[in-house]
Amino acid sequence: MTTEKIKELMDACYMAKRVRDMLPKLPDGVTPSYIRFLDTIRKLKERQETVKISDISDFMQLPRPGVTRTITEMEKKGYLKKYSSEQDGRITYVDITDAGEALSDKYDRIYFANLSQYMAGISQQDADCTISTINKLYNIMYERRDHFE
Repeated sequence: MTTEKIKELMDACYMAKRVRDMLPKLPDGVTPSYIRFLDTIRKLKERQETVKISDISDFMQLPRPGVTRTITEMEKKGYLKKYSSEQDGRITYVDITDAGEALSDKYDRIYFANLSQYMAGISQQDADCTISTINKLYNIMYERRDHFE
């Protein structure tokens, strides 16, 4: 890849961040990660009866301490509830509260369902290619982040 093409790719990433910044403003105290966590928990609940913090960590490929911290914040704000396993108190399960469901519906399900009607000009193949390219670029930059400092 040429130097100019690398610069164009980086410019496209900048534009992607600007697009992401156009998402609807979240309520005070709610971060975009909350919406991702709620979506992840919903996806996991479709596959299994209960969701553990470790399941969320594994699915999102995030370290457990950070996941635990976010889950605790979300519980304090009333979006999630945590409970311990009756068989093993070391295992913590997570469930979405009514407030969490309402938040997720508004800022995930409903918003993206409405947005999908405007995305007809972007093929599934183009979207998959973009996602793949961004993931590859992220991995390259992540692996070499110390090399360029």
